[in-house]
Amino acid sequence: MKRALKIVIALLLLLIVPIGAYGISLRVQYAGDPTARTRDQDALWLGHAWVDGRKTGADVTALAQRLQGTGIRDLYVHTGPLEHDGSLPLAKVSPQARWFVDAMHAAAPAVRVQAWLGDVVQPGKDPGMNLDDSAVRRRVVESASAVLQQGFQGIHYDFEPVRSGSKGYLAVLDETRALGTTLSVAAAQIDPLWYLHVIPIDKWWSQDYFRQVADRVTQIAVMSYDTAQPLESLYGGYVAKQTKLALEVTPPGTDLLMGLPAYWENNPSHWGNAETVSAAVRGARLGLGDSPRQNFGLALYVDFAATDEHWAAYRDGWCVAP
Repeated sequence: MKRALKIVIALLLLLIVPIGAYGISLRVQYAGDPTARTRDQDALWLGHAWVDGRKTGADVTALAQRLQGTGIRDLYVHTGPLEHDGSLPLAKVSPQARWFVDAMHAAAPAVRVQAWLGDVVQPGKDPGMNLDDSAVRRRVVESASAVLQQGFQGIHYDFEPVRSGSKGYLAVLDETRALGTTLSVAAAQIDPLWYLHVIPIDKWWSQDYFRQVADRVTQIAVMSYDTAQPLESLYGGYVAKQTKLALEVTPPGTDLLMGLPAYWENNPSHWGNAETVSAAVRGARLGLGDSPRQNFGLALYVDFAATDEHWAAYRDGWCVAP
């Protein structure tokens, strides 16, 4: 019994000590006095209501007014979802896309409007899109080309969960670049411990794979939320670490954005009291430090869930000069 108890204690220590050390390291990342402010390269994810007929001209005017005084220069407008075979029934899913793009350009000419397309992908999700299938990728690019004809100024892909090392994902990015338009992606988090990306839960990318993706796009926006961190300080430290890891490998010519959780959920992967906009903003600022990089921004997810408090935390923490 004593021997068994010693083994149990040893196993617990093997788990507790590294986890405790990791938590302390995240708390250290969150320490300091951030000075970085918006570079006017921010973004906002918009829901499907803007292209399916539920929104009006008054809504566009209100959105344009909401953007004033912020650094938001890109809108990722949900225009899908794509079918698993890569096709997109435009007339069915986005009948008011042209109207919205034209209205937004009139209300906020400096803002770029991109079509947000995506789907769940294999092998993490089955049924799901198979990006290793060249015919599927061809239809994805055809769908991207079709939405550009609706007036969008770029394509924003959100395929999930993309496994670190996926060749099919890199291929669809290469093939979409041939359209000659702005190409942005919603990216997975970077492995913070150098080995988690090998676990087949498709949560993290290796830093090298993140670099390969960033090298192929105009913008890369890290989905820096749903981290399972239980405290604001740990979550903020996690975002700071993610920012540093991404900065190390994002090419100078690619815009890097860090996602902000402008929504409420409370579950084991997203503790609502911990994953706040204010903590994410502070963490990103700390991670950015005194870097002179200008093509860096924050991206709010998502408009239909964002509250006045979320907007205030973004504005006060990032946009307002001290």
